[in-house]
Amino acid sequence: MPDLPLILRGVPDPMIVIGADGLITDMNPAARGLFGDWALGRDHGAVLRQPPVLAAIAAVLGGEGEGQADFTRTQRGRDVLYRVTITRLTEGAGLLHFADVTHIGEAEEMRRGFVANVSHELRSPLTALMGFIETLRGPARNDPEARMRFLDIMEEEAQRMNRLVSDLLSLARVEGTERQRPAHPVDLRGVLEGVAATLKGQAEAQGSKLEITGETPAPIPGDRDQLTQVFVNLTENALKYGGPNRPVTLALSEAAAGPGFRHPHLRVDVIDRGAGIEPAHLPRLTERFYRVDSHRSRAMGGTGLGLAIVKHILNRHQGKLTIRSRTGEGSVFSVFLPKGSAD
Repeated sequence: MPDLPLILRGVPDPMIVIGADGLITDMNPAARGLFGDWALGRDHGAVLRQPPVLAAIAAVLGGEGEGQADFTRTQRGRDVLYRVTITRLTEGAGLLHFADVTHIGEAEEMRRGFVANVSHELRSPLTALMGFIETLRGPARNDPEARMRFLDIMEEEAQRMNRLVSDLLSLARVEGTERQRPAHPVDLRGVLEGVAATLKGQAEAQGSKLEITGETPAPIPGDRDQLTQVFVNLTENALKYGGPNRPVTLALSEAAAGPGFRHPHLRVDVIDRGAGIEPAHLPRLTERFYRVDSHRSRAMGGTGLGLAIVKHILNRHQGKLTIRSRTGEGSVFSVFLPKGSAD
């Protein structure tokens, strides 16, 4: 069997050997990087300090077999959580293995936040529906005018829930799709023309004009349905937040290089002439349920998931989304898609 120190040096996770006297007798390079060389030869209690870890070590070295405890360390201004596994080697001596499990805690925090957001988004229309149902069964039972007004509001709230459920299902489908980039040839100009036709009625209703500029490029590899969803989401947002009687432009172009691309790519700029977005909000726009103005977004039927869906679809296509905006000057959402094999 190889020497224990040689085995420790080959393990990428931090590992520490504690002798029967409680002193740290060996550390692999990862542990030295975590605690520093000064820890070698010191009492383990002075180095580790955190009571749950020390209690678990004492129990294991006292004869209870193997144990675990969580150890938190601040590294580069960020709390890192380690799961420490303690194994008894000989009487009074033991081996500590530190596994970074920060990502597990972060994923759990994201899950809790997601569930809380979904619950909140569903609770609001459900509360309204329950209130109106109660009113229709009571005071408004014999009031035709109030009854019709309440039914219209109830329909809007039901549609709002339906949009949220549809977007949640879309997000789940996109996140669950295979990671390999789709390879079917897609006419991107045709996708944009289909989007413009779909949203023509919405644009005309608010006095806006949808225009497509740029030459028709060669097809690119992709998933037509998913790319259509990308540009429907972006164009709908441009119409909503661009405001009435203001044009929205879908500008298609080709370029030899771009952000993160070493090879030729296609670029589509979705341009509105609205109020713009303050710079502080731009980095968070693709987060789930993030809204610049929650009240306005809900009033316009937004679910807070549209740009998150866009981001996941573009990741699958190995594309990118950039956002430029100035308050009072409108916004430009730029989609970059590689023309050939992915970078």
